[in-house]
Amino acid sequence: MSFILETLLQQNEGKTLEFKRDLSSPKPLLKTLVAFANTAGGRLVIGVTDDHQLVGVDDPLTEEERICNLISDGISPRLVPNVEMITLEGKTLLVIEVYLSNSRPHWLKAQGAELGVYVRLGSTNRQADRELIAELQRSVEGIAYDEMPMPELSVDELDLTIAQTLFGHTRLLDEQALLTLRLLTDYQGRRVPTKGAVLLFGKRRTFHFPDAWIQCGRFFGTEKIDIFDHIDINAPLPTAVDEVMLFLKKHAFRGADMSEVRRKDVWSIPLGILREAVINAIVHADYSQRGSPIRVVFLDDRIEIENPGLFLPGLTLEDIKQGTSKIRNTVIVRVFRELNLIEQWGTGVRRIFTEAQALGLPEPQLIEVGMRVRFIIPLLEPISIRSVQKLVNEQVEAQVEAQVEAQVDIDILIACAGRPLSSAEISSVLGHKQLSGNLRQALPRLRKVGLLEYTIPDKPNSRLQKYRLSSKGRELISRSGRKD
Repeated sequence: MSFILETLLQQNEGKTLEFKRDLSSPKPLLKTLVAFANTAGGRLVIGVTDDHQLVGVDDPLTEEERICNLISDGISPRLVPNVEMITLEGKTLLVIEVYLSNSRPHWLKAQGAELGVYVRLGSTNRQADRELIAELQRSVEGIAYDEMPMPELSVDELDLTIAQTLFGHTRLLDEQALLTLRLLTDYQGRRVPTKGAVLLFGKRRTFHFPDAWIQCGRFFGTEKIDIFDHIDINAPLPTAVDEVMLFLKKHAFRGADMSEVRRKDVWSIPLGILREAVINAIVHADYSQRGSPIRVVFLDDRIEIENPGLFLPGLTLEDIKQGTSKIRNTVIVRVFRELNLIEQWGTGVRRIFTEAQALGLPEPQLIEVGMRVRFIIPLLEPISIRSVQKLVNEQVEAQVEAQVEAQVDIDILIACAGRPLSSAEISSVLGHKQLSGNLRQALPRLRKVGLLEYTIPDKPNSRLQKYRLSSKGRELISRSGRKD
């Protein structure tokens, strides 16, 4: 255990680890133990300062008894952690180890079952709201939120036409198939839609689930302050994936080779990684939460994709990166799997990190923020909106200039098709009062490419000099079917 403790002391406080100097403030300590039991377990080490200095516990036997009494008197349901005394560098420490509890949610008795439930968020304890408390209860009972029935609705609430179109010929969505996919369930002698069915294919999905939509935004710079473009996606969840990807592609320009980038299907953003992250957000979102949708944020140096809901109880970031997965929405995941939007359950996040490494990208970040999970995908090269706008404007201006030049050239050739003309006569025929800049540039250009020629080639500066079509020019006019 001493070796384990030495390893812990080298780590920073986090989801499963916290240090306390002493027991002088018991309430924060109890909050931490409750949060550990409700979230993913953890260790609380007493006798260590915030900067990892060992100060020890003066009377460890007395303090051990005190902490056990505090836990027994202050936490409900009953919580029985492991409490050990470890001596290190001549200092005795108390190590309290809590496992993920099958009796969750636990709460502080002084605050009650509604206000005293806490979960671990990073290195802090966060008070759980009603929706999160309900999810803690469901996770113990093995009930998925999206499998729960909606008894007030009938199968007519589902848009089975869209659903069947997505499934195509691979599966006929008859009543038995709907039951197998858990889109329908039996409830008091009737067959009613599940929450997952309405989330996926409900005709009034956003009426029943007001936050089941996706908000996409492209911002100027690297901060979420000035928005350049945005879209709200209310499509059925399986088709929403492609709509999000279209929005990201819309802003994925890179350099002057924009058309070439698109033609070769080479993009300045990692499309495979982003698609996996979008799907991950949709299938793992906690749709019981209220107040915020799934969000996709495109910044100059990164793309952030976040969904409501923390990691499920028992999961840490390290577990997820290694491929460990727990399914929050079994109905949505099953349908996405049937539609080949998911290749294998539980491999998406690990594939994201593996592909990012293969592409030479900085490692993506997966973090819990507030009551949400955020995936941060760095870009290999920054994409500045203002630079892109400038580039596009330059391209448009160049195209316009090229079109103007082409039209001027054609007008000059047609004017000279009937008879040789001086530069002044060409200007007059084209309706100009005097020789314009475009004409001054066009005449030598047309001579250079061999479409016009001088009538007095030996005396270029002669006042009698005129322009006439060359044989090449006459052939061009003849081929185009245009004449004077």
